Amino acid sequence: MEDERILVVGIGDDGARGLSSRTLEQVYTATVLYGGERQLGFFPDFQGEKRMIRTPLRDTLAEVERDCVTHSVAVLASGDPLFYGIGATLVRKFGRERVDIIPHLSSVQLAFARAGESWQGAKVVSLHGKSIQGLAQKLHGVPVAALLTDDVNTPSAIAKYLQSFQMTEYVAFVAEHLGSVDERTGWYSLGELIDAEFSSLNVVILKHRQDVKVPVFTLGMDEGMFSQRKPDRGLITKREIRVLSLSDLALKPGGVLWDIGACTGSVSIEAILSTPDLQVYAVEKNDGDLENLRENQVKFRTDFVAVHAKAPNGLDAFPDPDAVFIGGSGGELEELLSICAGRLREGGRIVVNAATIENLYQAQQTLLHFGFEVSITLVQTARSKPILNLTRFEGMNPVYLVTAWHARPEEEDAHVR
Repeated sequence: MEDERILVVGIGDDGARGLSSRTLEQVYTATVLYGGERQLGFFPDFQGEKRMIRTPLRDTLAEVERDCVTHSVAVLASGDPLFYGIGATLVRKFGRERVDIIPHLSSVQLAFARAGESWQGAKVVSLHGKSIQGLAQKLHGVPVAALLTDDVNTPSAIAKYLQSFQMTEYVAFVAEHLGSVDERTGWYSLGELIDAEFSSLNVVILKHRQDVKVPVFTLGMDEGMFSQRKPDRGLITKREIRVLSLSDLALKPGGVLWDIGACTGSVSIEAILSTPDLQVYAVEKNDGDLENLRENQVKFRTDFVAVHAKAPNGLDAFPDPDAVFIGGSGGELEELLSICAGRLREGGRIVVNAATIENLYQAQQTLLHFGFEVSITLVQTARSKPILNLTRFEGMNPVYLVTAWHARPEEEDAHVR
């Protein structure tokens, strides 16, 4: 017997009365109706079987697969089923040819309508059931954004988070229970939001204030911009080395970077600012440097994981990396490289900054032992410095960039970096 098609219907807070007569007819024609408790409650007179969408979702999908063999199935979803909804999951599972989707207005669309703001250029971020960590870099420089919230990531929690990263350029519009009789909307300053209470069904729109200048960060920022240890100001990756190291890491959007011996966090920060959705996990053994790193996270609006430990301690809790930067090893270089080599994902890279020939030799030999292709670049630069009414050059300490990767078969003979 040929499987029945699956009908997916978006529904708003106004319930069944917000659907067209044609859509209602299709819902009531189904013999099995799936949805959340709230959605199913909009159809008290449905004559067929009602089934709750449960987690894990695979159990519900298995039920739908069995039901659609002998029954006509309809699935209710909030708003637009293809906007952070179950629609895409059902299409992936059963195929486009077996799923019919009738969208409703999405909560984000309604929120912008209530705010009277255009939203074709808005950034949409879902915090529903997700960690707020990393939101700072997702929002930095974004003039208009919409946030989907939950019971943890409330408007109040979002306002506190933004203030903790000094992102005070935003005003907020909160829209609750959109489309229902309990609908409530309004504009707020971040300060007003902190103590305000809202229902769990809301959308937050953030918009830049016109009177606040948003800082701009560029690749290869001067070391003086970073909080760092004093008077030992040399303990930071110089911008020339930083830029070349980031290039050799070949960072991927959404990938995972380990920053070992992070010190001030300059490499982590520039990596995040240059690579969308990069996940960074940093480890630093020195208390004072870690304190500076956290100051720099706020200044440069980069929210990433940074732990106080002497590597390899702390690495067990990190996800496997796509890239590893080792700026300091604390004398544990061979052990560190062994761990990194074992956990590096396919196509990943390791970059070691070595300031001594002993570390250079150890890094090269260890990485070769683990079957990596290895490239070494000696970077020795000088910067201009005024002397009376003249200019001279002051040399900087040479640094060896040791870059390692597993060559693909087509690269083995070419030795491509």
